[in-house]
Amino acid sequence: MSSSVLIAGVGIISAIGNNQQECLESLEQERAGMGFMNHLHSIHKNKLPVAEVKADNARLAAITGASPQLSRTALLAMVAAEEAWRDSGMGKLKDLRVGLISANTVGGMDKTEDFFPSFLQNPAKGHLRDVVYHECGSVTELVADRLGIKDYLSTISTACSSSANAVFYGARLIKQGILDVVVAGGTDALTRFTLNGFNTLMILDANFCKPFDEERRGLNLGEGAGYMVLVSEKVADMVGGKIYCKLSGYCNANDAYHQTASSPGGTGSLLAMKGALEKSGLQPEDISYINLHGTGTQNNDIAEGTAIKTLFAARYPPMSSTKSFTGHTLGASGGIEAVLSAMAIRNGVIYPNLRLTTPMKDLPFVPEKHFLKNRAIRHVLSNSFGFGGNCSSLIFSTL
Repeated sequence: MSSSVLIAGVGIISAIGNNQQECLESLEQERAGMGFMNHLHSIHKNKLPVAEVKADNARLAAITGASPQLSRTALLAMVAAEEAWRDSGMGKLKDLRVGLISANTVGGMDKTEDFFPSFLQNPAKGHLRDVVYHECGSVTELVADRLGIKDYLSTISTACSSSANAVFYGARLIKQGILDVVVAGGTDALTRFTLNGFNTLMILDANFCKPFDEERRGLNLGEGAGYMVLVSEKVADMVGGKIYCKLSGYCNANDAYHQTASSPGGTGSLLAMKGALEKSGLQPEDISYINLHGTGTQNNDIAEGTAIKTLFAARYPPMSSTKSFTGHTLGASGGIEAVLSAMAIRNGVIYPNLRLTTPMKDLPFVPEKHFLKNRAIRHVLSNSFGFGGNCSSLIFSTL
């Protein structure tokens, strides 16, 4: 069994940048990615802000060399996964068992939604290419083909904890000696189905979201992808490349409270964080920074905050929700925030929680409001809590 799982490379695309450097610059300049829709066609176009990736499908295809006819979900995944692979310096190493664990929740729905209106009017219209990659696993297969990964593929779809679960599933495969290298993370594109669904739940903010603010009114949906290259210690020694950090702890828990709401006391959140700490062998006071799930909804923020209050008592580390920049990217959020956590360790930074003006009166702590540099970040706790009570926490640590 491998003793440690190391992060050898990361890749990201979101509303604040097409790669990790652009995203880091936006975070430092406190520049959010929300705005009205440019690429998604919706009746809510000029009413509900979203955090769209600024590149259209043609631009995404040009970055990757893939076909612009592929789903946006797959194109976003290719951009981030290819950046992570290049960043790792792995190249085309032979005799290594390489896997791809990829998460998403919408699959190729962005293409399917455009296909069916005309098809229903006339069955002779439409192209099969717009529906053949509809299901979530097809996105994983397309990305694997692009990267040349054939040893092991798996798709995870557990709502908003999906790509956090992908990361620690990949780590377990390495620790058990099943694989040597895993590209793990997730992707999701904006679709009308998800936008309308969240709007029906009445948890979308008509303004830019304000996570952990007393006056919060809901979330802004976003899109993007985040992947990391996980390697065993043996592989890390072989490639001799840079290592960001290690994945020291992880846990998945379920409070089974409600289909779309967290338990008021944050039971699932608390179980996930406690389990990740136990796995890592760390104490709450060892955590340098918490990357909050922090969606900006009434229910989520008080549930997560209550769990943090219980676990950390009076010794609260700096914390913030990067969804105040990227929006809530659903199945991609755990992967994007895992990448940002690894970048926080490498760069010694803490990200701000934008637009926080009135701290929550029921919580004894306040997230960071500005970008902080030159910090000794040893352990980052990254939370991803999804519908159905599926809660996951990851801990990234310095070597």
